[in-house]
Amino acid sequence: MRKAIWAALAVLMTIGGQASAQNYPSRPVTIIVPFSAGGPSDAMARILAERMKTALGETLLVENVTGAGGSVGVGRAVRSPADGYTISFGHLGTHVANGAIYKLGYDLVTDLEPVALLPSNPMIIVSKKDVPATSLKEFVAWLKAQPSPPTAGTAGAGSGSHIAGLYFENIAGVKLQYVPYRGTGPAMNDLVAGQIDLIVDQTSNSLPQVRAGNIRAYAITDSKRVESAPDIPTVDEAGLPGFHMTLWSGLWVPKDTPKDAVAKLNAAAVEALNDPAVRKQLENLGLEMPPKDKLTPEALGAWQKAEIAKWWPMIKAANVKVD
Repeated sequence: MRKAIWAALAVLMTIGGQASAQNYPSRPVTIIVPFSAGGPSDAMARILAERMKTALGETLLVENVTGAGGSVGVGRAVRSPADGYTISFGHLGTHVANGAIYKLGYDLVTDLEPVALLPSNPMIIVSKKDVPATSLKEFVAWLKAQPSPPTAGTAGAGSGSHIAGLYFENIAGVKLQYVPYRGTGPAMNDLVAGQIDLIVDQTSNSLPQVRAGNIRAYAITDSKRVESAPDIPTVDEAGLPGFHMTLWSGLWVPKDTPKDAVAKLNAAAVEALNDPAVRKQLENLGLEMPPKDKLTPEALGAWQKAEIAKWWPMIKAANVKVD
């Protein structure tokens, strides 16, 4: 009799679990963006969230959790229940570089399940408007001529803007003083106000200010020009060949999240990226769509591991310190 009761309970639990998986999602899903509102990561997440809710049938809420180069927000996601209702939005800085800089308390690969690779941003070298240089060569010369290291805004140690700044220092032979912010949104506000000298920034964050004439743009860190800003030369054209860096983004969930939930989130993200209206919004920000064969969870997982192998040695060699 007791065995029969336990068997019946096991069947009910199995059926209940299957029903729960089939009904996912049954309440709003939260996307944790580890940077401040108004920055490039926040903008991309909100565009995707608005479209993904159509496929999922539930609202996607964007929560900005800032601090420590994005590691605080990622940590919040890692420690969330593995039920598919919390998504970690991040990029090269938060889900690769931070592992070489911070004592995280979690593993970027084993404690997260990849969901989907998102559009990428080539970086752009921009300065405050009153810098007299009008070309990249002139700008590098201006940087070298300053009596003290010019100030470069970043979204914190290990952020994409920080890594790009280190790379820029190495290739251009300049020395910069980094000013950390809780995101490149507030860093851009200070650049426009003339409080800092430059940012090696995500293109999507800088282009609106470049177009408005509020800051100067010198070059795109790619081998080809950005379609939405064809007048801005590449670093190869502008005299700094080889300074190529693209800041890719992605979605992850806590480890042990049900595979059905991961599959539904992936399908919703892919559907959003294939929506012509969404693609136009993202491309107008200077973002580049990932290849179709790179949109699976497995592809993001493999790419993240490859990027760790590429960037960690350079970051560690630079002896990046966390203040």
